[in-house]
Amino acid sequence: MRVVVVGLGVQGKKRLAIAGRDAVATVDPVSPTAQYRRIEDVPTDSYDAALVCTPDQVKIPLLTHLLSHGKHVLVEKPLIAESDDQLRKLKALAEKNRAVCYTAYNHRFEPHIVRLKRTLESGVLGKVYLAKFFYGNGTARDVRNSAWRDQGMGVFPDLGSHLLDWTLFLFGAPTAPAEVWRDSRFENRASDHFQFGFRGNSPELDFEMTLLSWRNTFRCDVFAELGTAHIDCLCKWGPSTFTLRKRVLPSGRPPEETETLQCADPTWQAEYGHFLELCRAPSTNIDNDIWINGVFNAVRRTLKPAAPA
Repeated sequence: MRVVVVGLGVQGKKRLAIAGRDAVATVDPVSPTAQYRRIEDVPTDSYDAALVCTPDQVKIPLLTHLLSHGKHVLVEKPLIAESDDQLRKLKALAEKNRAVCYTAYNHRFEPHIVRLKRTLESGVLGKVYLAKFFYGNGTARDVRNSAWRDQGMGVFPDLGSHLLDWTLFLFGAPTAPAEVWRDSRFENRASDHFQFGFRGNSPELDFEMTLLSWRNTFRCDVFAELGTAHIDCLCKWGPSTFTLRKRVLPSGRPPEETETLQCADPTWQAEYGHFLELCRAPSTNIDNDIWINGVFNAVRRTLKPAAPA
């Protein structure tokens, strides 16, 4: 597979390293190491796929160009648009030209997230009542200093998109509307600490994310009829621990099993392999993006705008 990496920021450099010898060209309007400034300048017969790692605002036209030429696309999350129709047009274009359009959510390949999904599917927890997620990093100053990141809804689309994708992966789309419980701007113009969720859903969902966690942190707690499941930390920050507890009736200390992993982040390579596999029988996950985009747009209408620079 001959791939072009579009955008040589933090994510683009990671994708370039994972693609290795598959990478035949790089595109970036400002990076001195990029071979091309525009995707239109890359000969269409020189590559089969593109890894798009650009700011959100330019993704739709980039994907339109690539899919129109039948190129497979992996695009960094989130894939958002002013209207769902823009995403539906991308889906139709991908299907017409038998091209993959895959929005990358590498955390789906986190080993303990995969294990949690298997645990939920096994039924060992019984009815799930509540799932709580906390995702935090310490990038507030990096975001504030960025030429394009400290705007719009801030941390919500950045980290919240992962939380919404986990929702689809683990539980399916909620039937209740999203509610915002905290929208704070402690250091940044746009939100740097955000909490939202889905009350009245089964299960109820509670999501909190921040750019103010100076030690990068992830926590997931699932409370259910027959037990609980917990994930503490992602592999990239390690060690990452999965704990499963079985309820004792009427009450008491539950038996538990725990697994701890300490390894390099395995998700980037796993996701790239998944993308290559998709290219053998082209498909798209844009329906996920349409739902996530709908949540973003519904929430956006309730928020105060970012402060001026």
